[in-house]
Amino acid sequence: MAASGSGGSRADNGYGSQQPRRRKGPGALATAYLVIYNVVMTAGWLVIAVGLVRAYLAKGSYHSLYYSIEKPLKFFQTGALLEVGLLLITKYLPGIVPSSVVLTAFQVMSRVFLTWAVTHSVKEVQTEDSVLLFVVAWTITEIIRYSFYTFSLLNHLPYLIKWARYTLFIVLYPMGVSGELLTIYAALPFVRQSGLYSISLPNKYNFSFDYYTFLILVMISYIPIFPQLYFHMLHQRRKVLSHTEEHKKSE
Repeated sequence: MAASGSGGSRADNGYGSQQPRRRKGPGALATAYLVIYNVVMTAGWLVIAVGLVRAYLAKGSYHSLYYSIEKPLKFFQTGALLEVGLLLITKYLPGIVPSSVVLTAFQVMSRVFLTWAVTHSVKEVQTEDSVLLFVVAWTITEIIRYSFYTFSLLNHLPYLIKWARYTLFIVLYPMGVSGELLTIYAALPFVRQSGLYSISLPNKYNFSFDYYTFLILVMISYIPIFPQLYFHMLHQRRKVLSHTEEHKKSE
């Protein structure tokens, strides 16, 4: 979501060679809306982080901390659904470079799915340590990410936040994915036993659905998709940080 300008050389756009127009930044209203959204999301994940720390200090244990942040986690993680819509909007706003819609959509939808369809729906897994694993990873990641977007929109991005955005994911992404997969795996026996969300034949719609099998397919889907997301971020890290270092040297 950082602002970008166009080059100064002539280019053939298919209608003849001409000087490309300089891209203008997003309008004041669009910028204000995006800044407010990202500030609110940053604040929300900070609330979750503080809640985790306070619960840990009060209990003296990291076990079952999920209950201390359950409500804000559900609210702000579900609020991330707006981000997919915002990406589609900002894709057509001049001056804004959006993230990958497909990769972001998968990341957001998988987290919302895990929040509601797994952790909320299968109460037995809420005490699993794997839940804390992905909650901590999500919390740190989102505080950094939404701060990054906020400062980028304000054209005042501190290098520390940029560095954290394109570096800490190296540990946080595998940590979060491990927690997500372990939580789904822990939910499988309870889903199978209860028949949660499953539809069996015969019925008037002549349709069956096995939620247990669906969860296994969800776990398998991580195999092709997670590496794409991870290597996309590695590529972005090399591109962004190397460009920053070159810019520093030229000054």
